Amino acid sequence: MIRPNTMIENEKLLIASTSLLSRTYARTRTLTPAPKHGAVLSAAALAVALLSGCAAGPDYVRPQLDAPAAFKESGPWKSAQPQQVDSQHPWWTLYGDATLDTLMVQANQANQNIALAQAQYRQASALAEAAHAGFFPTAGVTASGGRARSNSSGVKVGDPLTLGLTASWEPDLWGSVRRAVEAGDFASQASAADLAAARLSVQAALAQAYFQLRTTDAQAALYQRTVDGYRKALALVQHQQEAGVALRSDVALAQTQLESADAQRIELQLQRAQLEHALAVLLGQPPSSFGLAPRDEPMALVPATPAGVPSELLERRPDVAAAERRAAQANANIGVARAAYFPMIILSGADGRASAGLTNLFSAPARVWSLGAALAGTLFDGGLRQAQDARAMAAYDGAVAQYRQTVLLGFQEVEDNLAALRVLSAESVVQERAVQAAQLSERLALSQYRAGTVNYLAVVTAQALALTNQRAAVQLLGRQLSASVTLVKATGGGWNTHEENSAKLAQNPLN
Repeated sequence: MIRPNTMIENEKLLIASTSLLSRTYARTRTLTPAPKHGAVLSAAALAVALLSGCAAGPDYVRPQLDAPAAFKESGPWKSAQPQQVDSQHPWWTLYGDATLDTLMVQANQANQNIALAQAQYRQASALAEAAHAGFFPTAGVTASGGRARSNSSGVKVGDPLTLGLTASWEPDLWGSVRRAVEAGDFASQASAADLAAARLSVQAALAQAYFQLRTTDAQAALYQRTVDGYRKALALVQHQQEAGVALRSDVALAQTQLESADAQRIELQLQRAQLEHALAVLLGQPPSSFGLAPRDEPMALVPATPAGVPSELLERRPDVAAAERRAAQANANIGVARAAYFPMIILSGADGRASAGLTNLFSAPARVWSLGAALAGTLFDGGLRQAQDARAMAAYDGAVAQYRQTVLLGFQEVEDNLAALRVLSAESVVQERAVQAAQLSERLALSQYRAGTVNYLAVVTAQALALTNQRAAVQLLGRQLSASVTLVKATGGGWNTHEENSAKLAQNPLN
């Protein structure tokens, strides 16, 4: 950043140089003889060279974070340093489900939220390219001609024919264009991270909906087996009642249990249909055109969490990267606002032909040229520039706060899901023992009922406990898979990622 005294001295030098240019060379004349305008270019080059190193506003420094030394749950930790996210790494292959792999490819290509984020990224990239145009002069071509008649004499009067080239350039003396280019580039990088975040969000939502659907399939299969078992138990009780060794109330109780289980099995069909509809939308399809066959197979296993998660992965979160880039963009905008305090110089020139007739338009005397410089500065604006500077500073402070908040939320999400996986893993061990005990109790109760040593209420109680614990075990596995997917998302999209450059993202944004 330029010191105030240096800026004042440079401004004085600029005013003196441009004053000389304006008094001596800002004029139009014929090019016979040729003008000696080397002094003009020399003076302009000197002024630009003296001031070209200036850039208003502070240089960007990544905001400091009060990061913990370690996660509460497990593992070491280091300060987050957001990088570009390798959002195309197929992290979902960790679950070993070929159907999920196919659905992910379709979602990456057809999901409309991803398409929207990709279009926004292209817009941000175009704006960044537009900012670079400020470094270069603008040039144009002019041509005019016509004919008029005098009302007093009725004599036709010929207007001069002109044809020429014009050019103007505003040197980036105070770094306004450089800061604007920085802001545009940072915004483009933030948008690229937004695209990665949108893709990751869709992928995680798809995986969670898919595992919920498979959990529903597993529950439906459990209920079908249970209904089949209850139907056999009802037949047993009916046979016992016909033999006179069972009460009619036992038959009613068995019938009630069978119908209740069957009703719960049917209820699962609604949940599954809604999950199918959600998957269809994530795939960019209308629900009527998508279907997924039920699967009566074991569900996917929960992949183990690598030990390096706490120390490395949060820095690859795309939302953290986007928030950090927006802080950099806001810092660059401070320079743009502060550059408005200083005067601007515009160098302009023209070269062309002017003649009263077309036949003389391309002769040597018809050539005209102009070269000049203009200096403009604001003396009083009612506090406008000061307000704009304060606004830019406040925007930067807000962006820094948002960045730090995003990192804190990232810490929380990782901690939450590490805790969930740890607790659910321990719970699943206990739940599996409960399932085994309940199944043994059910078998023993049926055997005792056949032997006539217990009434049917004991059988119903044992069967209900067995169903409840088996369903809890299936749901617990589904919760583990959901927590695992959420942890993948919280850590940036997979454990084996590498830094992805923006060129690759721009060339192949949807795959």
